[in-house]
Amino acid sequence: MAASEPEAELEQGLFSHLLELRTRLIKAIVAVVIVLAALVPFANRLYALLAEPLVSRLPQGAHLIATEVASPFVTPLKLAAYTALFISMPVVLYQLWAFVSPGLYKHEKRLARPLLIAAMVLFYIGCAFAYFLVLPAAFRFLTAVTPQGVEMMTDITHYLDFVTLMFFAFGLCFEVPVAVVILAAVGIVDLDKLRKGRRYAMVGAFAIAAVVTPPDITSMIMLAIPMCLLYELGVLAVRWLLKPAAAATSA
Repeated sequence: MAASEPEAELEQGLFSHLLELRTRLIKAIVAVVIVLAALVPFANRLYALLAEPLVSRLPQGAHLIATEVASPFVTPLKLAAYTALFISMPVVLYQLWAFVSPGLYKHEKRLARPLLIAAMVLFYIGCAFAYFLVLPAAFRFLTAVTPQGVEMMTDITHYLDFVTLMFFAFGLCFEVPVAVVILAAVGIVDLDKLRKGRRYAMVGAFAIAAVVTPPDITSMIMLAIPMCLLYELGVLAVRWLLKPAAAATSA
């Protein structure tokens, strides 16, 4: 009888955690759905805004096309869904944090909270960087190298997939400081290794930029240089965030 009490407490604790997880998921989904409902009436306007970097650089008479019957309806709705998730991400991450944080130690919360905020902000900055700087330069190059006699008329679904992939890739690439701090926090690297590895980080940044960006040197440089600067920011963050924690632990 006494042996079954811990098992009952364990089951009750697990059940309460599952209930809380369900509640947090429902709140996150409701937030996304509310934003999506507000964006649906503006779906076509959102797509026009997204297409502006390409449309403004197309030759005279060229325009985007829809090669599938339902594309003019489905593609803007898909963009509205992506945008709703993008806008609601702070709420989603907050619900995730509220579920996970009670199980963390004080020093883990001290490190995880700024990392979570920094990851979200850097992802947004990476997407904005791609939209306002990289995509215009890439489309300017692609329209300039279009062979004579070929009319550039991009499908709206393919364009959305391409731009979404660029946003996601640039958002992830801008997470370099967060990745550096996490690697240092778990003991894979230390401050001295990070300082000595600058040249390798630069080579890696240019290699990643060559794979991620469209095939023009301008876009590659526009991603590689910020990644190098973000690596240096990560090194500074390791010195600021982890050294005081190490000193407090040793004390």
